[in-house]
Amino acid sequence: MPELPEVETSRRGIEPYCLGKKITGVTVRESRLRWPVDKAISQKVTSQTISQVARRGKYLLLKAESWIIMIHLGMSGSLRIVSQDEVAGKHDHVDIQLCSGKCLRFNDPRRFGSILLTKVNEEHSLLAKLGVEPLSKEFNLDYLWQICQKRSAPIKSVIMNGQVVVGVGNIYAQESLFRVGITPSRAANKISKKRLASLVDEIKLVLTEAIEAGGSSLKDFTKADGKPGYFQHTFKVYGKAGEQCPVCSTPLKHTVIAQRATVYCAKCQK
Repeated sequence: MPELPEVETSRRGIEPYCLGKKITGVTVRESRLRWPVDKAISQKVTSQTISQVARRGKYLLLKAESWIIMIHLGMSGSLRIVSQDEVAGKHDHVDIQLCSGKCLRFNDPRRFGSILLTKVNEEHSLLAKLGVEPLSKEFNLDYLWQICQKRSAPIKSVIMNGQVVVGVGNIYAQESLFRVGITPSRAANKISKKRLASLVDEIKLVLTEAIEAGGSSLKDFTKADGKPGYFQHTFKVYGKAGEQCPVCSTPLKHTVIAQRATVYCAKCQK
């Protein structure tokens, strides 16, 4: 499933082609996504110019004069910039045509993604309850410390909670916790302020490294230009249960936290 670095990679990939471009139409081949695509989407956004290509959590936001197109990649979605005359594939569900002759093509084999409309200056209900952005100044030690003091849940569950901080998915939660030596199952309110400070710094670093590497290309994700990311080659623990810890050579253990597979080193992480 695309996580924050993959979504940010997509944002950066499509921005040069979309920013400042007028929408000339929208073709919907399959409207049955996670939520139905607005039947009037083409009528509403045609002739509007994209003034900003933003991201909030895992949502990509194409902001125009009156409307914002909200795109979520779901489990298997991806975006490509293609020529408008390029023949659509089986899972190419929506095209947003641009005045340049290019189009932003949304592909989603599992159809768990979404394309929604919201009016400019109105906060969509799906965005209203999102937590702070992990790479923002709002995500800091004081913020996480206050959150953790009130929670006895495993720290991995806390940092993956989208109402606390957005976009720290399963991959990046495991990698960050390994780097700072915190076991994923430790109660959030039992972690010292010093260790939480290190965790905040490491989350920012891991996400930044993943973005710079082009996102973590798993089987369902390719970048806007079709090239995979390479951050997966730096994984220390994710998906490596039973392999040797890269630090101490102890076999990595597997557990399940909040219904998500979790790999950790019982010796390095306390």
